Amino acid sequence: MSTEKSLFSLNEKTALITGGSRGLGLQIAEALGSYGARVLISARKADELERARASLHGQGIDAECVVADCANEEGVVALADTALQRLGRVDILVNNAGATWGAPAEDHPTAAWDKVFNLNVRGMFLLSQQIGRRSMIPRRYGRILNVASIAGLSGNPPGPMKTVAYNASKAAAINFTRALAGEWGVYGITVNALAPGFFWTKLSSGLMEELGEEARKRVPLQRWGDDQDLKGAALLLVSDAGKHITGQVLAVDGGASAVHG
Repeated sequence: MSTEKSLFSLNEKTALITGGSRGLGLQIAEALGSYGARVLISARKADELERARASLHGQGIDAECVVADCANEEGVVALADTALQRLGRVDILVNNAGATWGAPAEDHPTAAWDKVFNLNVRGMFLLSQQIGRRSMIPRRYGRILNVASIAGLSGNPPGPMKTVAYNASKAAAINFTRALAGEWGVYGITVNALAPGFFWTKLSSGLMEELGEEARKRVPLQRWGDDQDLKGAALLLVSDAGKHITGQVLAVDGGASAVHG
């Protein structure tokens, strides 16, 4: 293997990916697994997880799955226990599990705000803490990749996208990434974030249909993200190719944040 190719190799690495049963999490699992990582994906629904695991196996990827709810501390601790038991260690942590809620700010339910923040922010912190303390810090090595959003870089223009809790939670995820990178760099741990734009996923498809073709045409590349577009960026940030990159946020959005953010 050439030096350039070996920079991206994840052979003998282990990866825990939350929200890995579909959408962006499954896409990242495919990318990491295809470059040699042994992956453990988690989500709340067993049937979706099993389908994802079977799909990964069909691609020749060493993959396991575990049902977990990262919205509460007990679920996070149980997930960390299972990951360390099955994998032995966690080299790469991908915090992808997330939730959203659409409502005007003046009518946004408090319970819905808490649901979004418990998963998107609190759960991400708790799992990073568990895996960092129990696996990465003792070995002086780790790669943490947080899936944020371009919604964390700005507010929303007038229109159907009324997601104040989601925007605020993703902004928190971005600065959490920077703060943790500043603290854990001394342990050889990098912490970075991806900020996707609109991708066709179960979470976003309804809103994208409502936004329509005019919104797509305002993106410089005039396209939405597809099932391949996060793979290269994720691979860069968790492999040796990105070992000197930390505390950074990479927008993968067709240029939308460059002209609208």
